[in-house]
Amino acid sequence: MKYLVIISTLFVIGSLLGWIIELFFRRLVSQKKWVNPGFLTGPYLPIYGFGVVVLYAVSNIPLGIELKAVDIIARIIIIGFGMTFIEFIAGLIFIKGLKIKLWDYSDRKGNIMGIICPTFSLVWLVVGSLYYFLLNPVLVEGISWISENLIYTFFVGGVVGAMVVDLSYSIHLATKLKQFKEMQGLRFEEFKKEFKKKVNELKSKI
Repeated sequence: MKYLVIISTLFVIGSLLGWIIELFFRRLVSQKKWVNPGFLTGPYLPIYGFGVVVLYAVSNIPLGIELKAVDIIARIIIIGFGMTFIEFIAGLIFIKGLKIKLWDYSDRKGNIMGIICPTFSLVWLVVGSLYYFLLNPVLVEGISWISENLIYTFFVGGVVGAMVVDLSYSIHLATKLKQFKEMQGLRFEEFKKEFKKKVNELKSKI
């Protein structure tokens, strides 16, 4: 039960904070406007939730390496590969399953299917290093406190429940819209525009 609470809490924290980070990144850097960065309707990005779970696990699970410096280097390298793997699996699911490009690295050198590339793998490596040295000690203490005060698990459970419903609804609609060939292979922002247009068309026929 304790480990389930810890994993769920990490997932929720990562999903919410990831959404906030992406929201401001798109506003200030990439798109210069306020847009919902997620595939879901609500303010959460599950991919970041999985990422935080991986960061926490790799940072705290014993590796059996005696030399401290080697242990730290090994953890950071594993974090870089782990985050890249999560990014690849998530991108693959949407591209192959739903015909949607959540992001596109096709213009970057060394990319694989436009889903991952060396540049962003390096970014994940740096992010993982910052997490390990700066955030992990604080998060370990905070998660320990939350797991001992189970009243907060009701909030965590509520958010997870909302995310599950939201995900089911969004995937259901996206699956229906796969029948429209012009929707397939679109980049995410283009997909959302077409998505709204097609949803309104479908609703008008009901």
